Amino acid sequence: MYRFVQLSLTLALILFIGNGCSGKRPDEIGIDTSGLRDCPKSPNCVSSEAKDEQHAIEPFRLKGDPTASWPLIRDEIASMPRWVIVTATANYIHVECKSRIFRFVDDLELYFNSSNGIISIRSASRIGYSDFGANRRRVELLRSELRAKQIIE
Repeated sequence: MYRFVQLSLTLALILFIGNGCSGKRPDEIGIDTSGLRDCPKSPNCVSSEAKDEQHAIEPFRLKGDPTASWPLIRDEIASMPRWVIVTATANYIHVECKSRIFRFVDDLELYFNSSNGIISIRSASRIGYSDFGANRRRVELLRSELRAKQIIE
């Protein structure tokens, strides 16, 4: 009997890790009249449009011609391992980013304001309360890749 319970719990854990970690795509993805949507109160989201220190992160500032730079950003995102572009328009990109081990899916959004060359950015976990800084690290990784390629300041 003990062996049966142990096997059942192991199977349940495997199913949770394999299938249950992605969470469903949130309804609050995308832009509204004022830009990217607000972060929730939980500490598993960062946004360049957030006013509070816990969620705030610097936006990206383009170097050079904005219309030439935006496709380069899309290409860089597409080259990142475990990142899948879900939506890409002339001023918005939504990316699903999957973690390496547990396959958690987080949402990364970029909103391009062509009038000032600023890209607002938001990265949020789909499940859980804290992300232990994963979303902030993801944005900073993208920032460093784009800076190295002289796409942003």
